[in-house]
Amino acid sequence: MGDIRVEKMARILVDYSTAVKPGDRVMIEATTAAEPLVRAVYQRVLERGGHPHILLSLIDQEEVFFRAANDEQLDFVPVFHKMAAETFDVRIRIYSEANTRQLSHVDPLRAQRRQKAVAQIQAAVFRRAAEGQLRWISTQYPTLAYAMDADMGWNEYQDFVFRACHADEDTPDPVAYWQGIERAQAGIIARLRGHDRVTVKGPNADLSLSIQGRTFLNSCGIHNLPDGEVYTGPVENSVNGWVRFTYPAIFGGRSVDGVELVFEQGRVVKASAEKNQEFLEQMLNSDAGARYLGEFAIGTNFQIDRFTRNILFDEKIGGTFHMALGASYPETGGQNRSAIHWDMICDLRQQSEIRLDGELFYQNGQFVE
Repeated sequence: MGDIRVEKMARILVDYSTAVKPGDRVMIEATTAAEPLVRAVYQRVLERGGHPHILLSLIDQEEVFFRAANDEQLDFVPVFHKMAAETFDVRIRIYSEANTRQLSHVDPLRAQRRQKAVAQIQAAVFRRAAEGQLRWISTQYPTLAYAMDADMGWNEYQDFVFRACHADEDTPDPVAYWQGIERAQAGIIARLRGHDRVTVKGPNADLSLSIQGRTFLNSCGIHNLPDGEVYTGPVENSVNGWVRFTYPAIFGGRSVDGVELVFEQGRVVKASAEKNQEFLEQMLNSDAGARYLGEFAIGTNFQIDRFTRNILFDEKIGGTFHMALGASYPETGGQNRSAIHWDMICDLRQQSEIRLDGELFYQNGQFVE
């Protein structure tokens, strides 16, 4: 008998997140480590009348690629992934790494070159999603590698993942749960609408930015699972001040600890880190947009109560905010373009606040009524 939690997760992904309907062409991306969830999603798509296409990767495929690929191969855009991103109706992406460190010793310049090539695929996903032509969701299947990163036991980590996704035994109707989150966060977004100046102050931040004319999006299990955040793309040249990120910033398998950034007129003018500063500088110099923000967000999922070294979970930690250097989501009105989108997280649960045009909106990890 299969794990009921896997079946519940497949139900969320197919019935709620992407609302698969008859005739939909559905791309399912994963590694072989996620076979139970891939199978459950595949069957659920068929039951809903869709046409599932599985794009499986080997668990060490990226490591093999960077070890053997020449420059032409680094620049080559995967044909099937590109075609699916440009023509399919649904994309379900299941992160399922068996070794989260497999790229930690890859030359950053080679990784950067590859990132620029495959950025075309993500750009197509963002563009078609903004146009209402593509429904997409990214999630994670629990693996031993993720459990070790999170400093958890294997069974403990599985419980953590399914609980954070509300696909656990204690959630009788997971679809109804996420529909409830959607309604609750819509109220938060209504309060943000029409404002201009956002200030964030506390022991780890003194920032000012504009959200004028920008749209906050409701992250409620539609594009990410687990989920729980409200986010937008700030006005690109409006960000001023400094922030010290309280959790390691992880990108491409590398951990950059103690990141502190100083912004002037939207641009990072000073950057420091306690660990891997050279890598931080290399990423900031990726392209013209890498030193500008593409996202400002507040995390709302209090089931995610610890740092796990996995951004899909960590950016949703209740009581935090995060910002992403690089590419904006077009749906927010954000205009920044870059080959990177690097989320960095800061805790707001002590002696911290967010104000909207001077009015207190958020204090010590909670929204103020």
